[in-house]
Parts: sequence; structure tokens; C-alpha cells
Amino acid sequence: MDSENVLEKVNAMCKNTLMETLGIRFTEIGNEQVSATMPVNSKVHQPLGLLHGGASIALAESVGSMASLLFIDSSKFEARGIEISANHVKSKKEGWVTGIARNIHKGKTTHLWEIRIVDEAGDLISICKLTNIILPKKN
Repeated sequence: MDSENVLEKVNAMCKNTLMETLGIRFTEIGNEQVSATMPVNSKVHQPLGLLHGGASIALAESVGSMASLLFIDSSKFEARGIEISANHVKSKKEGWVTGIARNIHKGKTTHLWEIRIVDEAGDLISICKLTNIILPKKN
């Protein structure tokens, strides 16, 4: 697949969604991996001026869900998140974070993704696990 063309389409799909609101931009689509960045600024802060854990989870679910969507036949199936868990290990006040989704299990009916959220220095901010269910599309 032409990754630049796919990235353009994926980012265009995010128009008028939470991903656009949070400034999430997909940056890499590879074999069994998808990455996206998100700015850390007042839009994603909690009251103490730190990256909100919910914003990190939104990044993780966005990246992991898009990964499942890209790795299924989307004309026949759709992917939906059914469980997400996160551990936040470091705070972040400003800059950028990147969510990197890597496949742990890709079955016929479920996908399991590990999403590592890192900062510009590569330091781990959060680590998440997302389970998606793969459903047949309804006509």
C-alpha cells in the first residue's frame, strides 16, 4: 500500500471528529504498526496544567482503532473498541506525544493492540492496551 496516500486519506477521515479537536495527526502506517502525534497544550491539559490522562487514552484508542480498521477488509467488516486500559507513568506539560500501536493479536473477531505513548525524547508517558471487536458490516 502507498503509505503517503493512505496517510492522507486517514487524516482526512478525522475532519470534524475528536481527533481533529485534539490535534491528533496520523504520521506512520507500517506493517502491523500505526503512529499518530498529538500536541500537549491547554486543549489537552487537566487543571494542574499537565497532559490529561483521558487525552492520552483518546490518542491510544484513536491509533489502535485506526490500526484495526486499516488491517481488515473495511468493505465487509468494521472495528469497534471494547476495552482499553492505561498506565500513566510520566507527566507532560508541553510539546508533543506520539502514540505507537503495535499488534499483539490479530484474530478473526478480536484484535489486541499495545499502544505506547512517548514524548519527543522517546520517554514513556503512558502505556495502553486496546481490544477491538471485528464485526461484519450491516447493510
